[in-house]
Amino acid sequence: LVGSEMCIRDRFKMGYLDLSKQELEKEYSVLSKRFEEIKGMGLNLNMARGKPSKEQLDLSLPMLDTINSKSDFIGEDNMDCRNYGLLNGITECRKLFADILGVDAENVIVGGSSSLNMMFDTISCFMTAPVVDGCKPWYEVKNRKFLCPVPGYDRHFGITQYYGFELIPIPMDGNGPDMDIVEKLVSEDESVKGIWCVPKYSNPAGTTYSDEVVKRFAALKPAAKDFRIMWDNAYCIHEISDTPDVLLNIMDECKKTGNEDLPIMFCSTSKITFPGSGVAALAASENNLKVLREKYNYEIISYDKLNMLRHVRFFKNYDGVLKHMEKHKKILKPKFDIVLDTLDKELEPAGIASWKKPHGGYFVSVDVYDGTAKRTVALCKEAGVVLTGAGATYPLGLDPKDSNIRIAPTFPPNSELEVAMDVFCTCAKLAACEKILNK
Repeated sequence: LVGSEMCIRDRFKMGYLDLSKQELEKEYSVLSKRFEEIKGMGLNLNMARGKPSKEQLDLSLPMLDTINSKSDFIGEDNMDCRNYGLLNGITECRKLFADILGVDAENVIVGGSSSLNMMFDTISCFMTAPVVDGCKPWYEVKNRKFLCPVPGYDRHFGITQYYGFELIPIPMDGNGPDMDIVEKLVSEDESVKGIWCVPKYSNPAGTTYSDEVVKRFAALKPAAKDFRIMWDNAYCIHEISDTPDVLLNIMDECKKTGNEDLPIMFCSTSKITFPGSGVAALAASENNLKVLREKYNYEIISYDKLNMLRHVRFFKNYDGVLKHMEKHKKILKPKFDIVLDTLDKELEPAGIASWKKPHGGYFVSVDVYDGTAKRTVALCKEAGVVLTGAGATYPLGLDPKDSNIRIAPTFPPNSELEVAMDVFCTCAKLAACEKILNK
């Protein structure tokens, strides 16, 4: 902590819960003074969303030159990519995403720029069209439910909230969702229609599902024949460690159990090339694709094939994608190091927060002292640092412990990130002091 006085915690090397009331009041006074100094700095910093930095976006600029007015626009399908056609996407792009997801190309549909849009479309489709013959469209199912591993991705929860599902939080640990709870709910209640999953480097905790968890997903025996696993593999190749996590292939495991209709997989290049101008894809069994294609047949004639072609010509193949991701890694690792090193230095000795050190992904999930997440975020905002809203990682924004905060370190320049993390730690400690003293 920068300031005119050293914290009590630094002098005594004790956690806040070990301090006497007098010592904690002294610490609170020091933190309050530092907080006022920070407010006087007039900061305007943002760690709210997982946006790529300018340096990351610059990596893909050469892609814009891969096609121009003199280019050959004919793809493998012998079709002019400037024209209508190929609802499933161009063959070479389907192959590229098949390699990324570890599936067969015929199971892939390449869409527009947003995988979130494809997820919304999938839920929308199943609301109005039976997922399985003999089942009702979901809008006809009273008290329909969707399982939501927490902490999780607010926009996932928002989709099913929009369509009127009851959202059931499922606790996460270092292996993934609590499968005892998942198996019980799925097997006993046919109104449970699906579950949201970010299986590798989950948003926000950075957890990769263990082999056992993936196998238990593949072996589910749902009461609802139209139960589906929304498998958002958004960070499947987004490594920041030299010892990356390895995720078992859900589609392969489902084939072994005869459950290949269970998962619907999603990914995109949004955090690989250009957010908003990338390419998204989904992969699923032929039974699922048949239902989805019927909706797409009415919704759109074809997606942006020029963008698909641009991406394929830029990367050439899956190996080209992986080499590109190594460049991202060199930019991202120092940012995560700043966040984690600051947390280790400032919050670990205070004993008022916990976090996981992810091997990849885009976020660091911090659990601050219970009952202080909202206060910490509010203090940060007052000091000029914007964070994702407290509670956003839980359905309806209701974090029962008011403890989880998602930190997005990717966008700010490193110098700003260092300042923002100092502010965050100061605010987290200040909020914890307030809470403990007022008990």
